[in-house]
Amino acid sequence: MKVPTRAWKRSGALIAGVAVGFVGVGLCATPASAHTPVWTVTCSEVTVDLTAYNSNVTNTVTITVDGKDVLLPAKEFGREFHETLKLPEHKTEVPVRLVVKAGDGERFSRDETKTSPVCETTTPSEPPKPSEPPKPSETPEPSETPEPSDTPSTEPPSSEPPAPSTSAPAPGDLAETGGSSATPVIAGAAVAAVLVGGGILVATRKRRAAARG
Repeated sequence: MKVPTRAWKRSGALIAGVAVGFVGVGLCATPASAHTPVWTVTCSEVTVDLTAYNSNVTNTVTITVDGKDVLLPAKEFGREFHETLKLPEHKTEVPVRLVVKAGDGERFSRDETKTSPVCETTTPSEPPKPSEPPKPSETPEPSETPEPSDTPSTEPPSSEPPAPSTSAPAPGDLAETGGSSATPVIAGAAVAAVLVGGGILVATRKRRAAARG
């Protein structure tokens, strides 16, 4: 049994359409997942990560700083490129430019510029000041010494002993010998008492003798 030619044509057209659809989807998906340039800029460095490039062609990458300093000259790479580069010190913000040239088409190339900020510098803390030693207590001022007399005595001391006093002490001045002005009176009274006692004794003896005779 023969298959109609028209049916064969329809089947061939259907297969061809499906194949073209798959190819179209593949072509659309390939650019979306390929050629992925990722790069970051900080105050001190640049990091570049280029992935999913065509390894069958020649690709190049170049990095410049402030439009004049070449941080990375044109360098060839294949499917991938990874690099971290130190930026020179700068006191003001500087532009950093990345140029990627893809060998399989200008549409995959990149020419981008980013700004590198200034790094914050921390000032070192001041060392602690040494503690001051305690101040010594104030010493009292010395008292003023007495000034010597203006006219010192020039007479030499006398070497002769003092002359003894020739005047007799007064009758009542007997304090140094233990005597006083009342001593003669007491002595006289004692003598009188003895005499009176003797007289009484003599008179008594006479009376006794007269009485016996």
